[in-house]
Amino acid sequence: MPHINRTAKEITAKIVYYGPGLCGKTTNLEHIYSRVDPRSRGRMMSLATDQERTLFFDLLPVSAGRIGDFNLRFQLYTVPGQVYYNASRRVVLQNVDGIVFVADSQPSRLEANIESMQNLYDNMASFDYDMDEVPLVLQYNKRDVPGALPIETLESALNPEQLPAWEAVAIKGIGVFETLGEIMRAVEANLRERLG
Repeated sequence: MPHINRTAKEITAKIVYYGPGLCGKTTNLEHIYSRVDPRSRGRMMSLATDQERTLFFDLLPVSAGRIGDFNLRFQLYTVPGQVYYNASRRVVLQNVDGIVFVADSQPSRLEANIESMQNLYDNMASFDYDMDEVPLVLQYNKRDVPGALPIETLESALNPEQLPAWEAVAIKGIGVFETLGEIMRAVEANLRERLG
């Protein structure tokens, strides 16, 4: 559910980057943060964990369009990739408005991708969220690694619903803004439908 501030005439939507450990969630947000106009972004905040190289979460408000008389902003978060931090993942998913699932294209990570996607669905079900009502975009990251899994394999394993999906090399910025644009458009359309 978006946060609606009637005084400031602002709707804030929450987008969560989800996926297995070291798949590129944090790299996506760091790239976005480094390229967005500083006047349209908030401060990036993070909390490191003992076992995880990636950030616990990133917060990045990005100015967007309008819904009626309200400005639309997005907060971008990552979740920790390790299953050990599932309680943290669940906290970050609360009140989510859109999800980017970042999959690792390395063949050795296929099972981790599948487990993480199942974990996402399980966690969303624990909140009674209907995944058909929450926009979800997939990003197939690390497309530059030698022997990267064929897109067909990733699609078959992770995307039977044929949701929007982008190829990416997040460390080089390839596909990062395309993925972000896709989820922002989907969330905005979903909010317009839900809020009128």
